[in-house]
Amino acid sequence: MKLKTIIGAILLTGAYVLPACAQVGEQRHNLAVGINGGVNLNSVTFSPTVKQQNLMGINGGITARYISEKYFSMICGAQVEVNFSQHGWDEYYEDYPTIGYSRTMNYVDIPFLAHLAFGKDRGLQFFIHAGPQIGFLLGDSEKISGNWEEVLANGANIVTEQHGKSIDNKFDYGITGGAGIELRTKAGNFLVEGRYYYALSDFYNSSKKDYFSRSAHGIITAKITYLFDLRK
Repeated sequence: MKLKTIIGAILLTGAYVLPACAQVGEQRHNLAVGINGGVNLNSVTFSPTVKQQNLMGINGGITARYISEKYFSMICGAQVEVNFSQHGWDEYYEDYPTIGYSRTMNYVDIPFLAHLAFGKDRGLQFFIHAGPQIGFLLGDSEKISGNWEEVLANGANIVTEQHGKSIDNKFDYGITGGAGIELRTKAGNFLVEGRYYYALSDFYNSSKKDYFSRSAHGIITAKITYLFDLRK
């Protein structure tokens, strides 16, 4: 079994075990829903390597969270989101600043998160999120600039197999995690969070006969979420 499959299975199991492992705690039944929005800083791990700088994209959608209990000072729960999220990469070559290429890939992402928080029921809390994430590609677009033919004709050692290449695998999966702070008020709950997503899947085929052996997303996300309680 591949190492990434083993890691994925462990984390997938942990995301559901963590909220349920402390059943001796003080029971809660807090259900909250709301919206979230933020920005992604995207890159892709390619093998062979493709030189890049971060590509910025948007991230936003709906959030639902259920707090099940408080175990000593730790608040335990689970959170799920359905987000529109832009992934992709932006190629950059210091020796050839006149050429450029970027690919923007639009996904519907669904993270399933364990929610662990520390703090007051009313006021400021610190929280940690971790769990699996799946995504479905909606579509993609390319931007290319400069005279690539001239640069390549002059002997530039640049990987271009990805240019114009269709996405082979539209289903994406991986692990995500992050941390942030939450302000709980009578008007609702306001969250500020930083998160990282590491894809375990490749969006190009990666068999021995294929050019790329690795083509996986890596995404840093900063987001703000607003939640209001349906059940306290």
